Amino acid sequence: MMDYRVHGYRHADYLYENLEEYSREWNEILDSIEAISDKMIIEEFEGEKREAKSISQAINRLMKAELTKRGWNAESYIFADEEYAKQAKGAWRLDFAKSNLSVEVAFNHRSDISWNLIKPTLASELNHVQKAIQTTGGVIITATSALKAKGGFDNACGTFEDFVQYLKPLGHILPAPLAIIGLEPPRDFEIQVEKGKGTSKKGVVCEFADVEFPGQQPCPNCGCPLDDDATFCKECGRRIIWRPRNPAL
Repeated sequence: MMDYRVHGYRHADYLYENLEEYSREWNEILDSIEAISDKMIIEEFEGEKREAKSISQAINRLMKAELTKRGWNAESYIFADEEYAKQAKGAWRLDFAKSNLSVEVAFNHRSDISWNLIKPTLASELNHVQKAIQTTGGVIITATSALKAKGGFDNACGTFEDFVQYLKPLGHILPAPLAIIGLEPPRDFEIQVEKGKGTSKKGVVCEFADVEFPGQQPCPNCGCPLDDDATFCKECGRRIIWRPRNPAL
């Protein structure tokens, strides 16, 4: 399961957990995050057609699969007016919506943070433009600074900490409750970025082996025995990093 933390703006964390109008959908969001394993992220990342630098798109696709499986509507237009719907080519569109909650999965540039916060607010407030959906609260799912560092993300990517910082100066234009969910780094691997084709960069999965048991562990990818202090598995080529399996303990 993915680890995460939550910041509640306008008491969103309390409201979503305890009010019947939110609790079912809120728990579906958390269940979707917790359903995503490190193995699923690795398989999705390594299965991409192009060489990816970060695990952002892999997480995006997995979140979409988990939420739509639970009945969430993907790429929901906020407004019914064609000028602000299909003709706008996605400018006024949410990543997901269901019942009273709208969701944005935000792994984009720091300069987009304000817009990511405003979109679920637009979906949750009355407007002069006819609405296609009407929610009453929003959720932003993004990367913590730790996931940004360990997941191969661009330096310019906005983080959970950035979103929380933006809430105070934008408070007067964000009347709806918002929950900011920060995804933490995977427990069993990290991404190392290296040179790719041409001027591009690519991410490489490095799985963790327990430093307390060198020479006694199987490769976390293929199960073959690892040599002492091996930097890669001789059988499958998986990159290996020796460290405490759970550094928090």
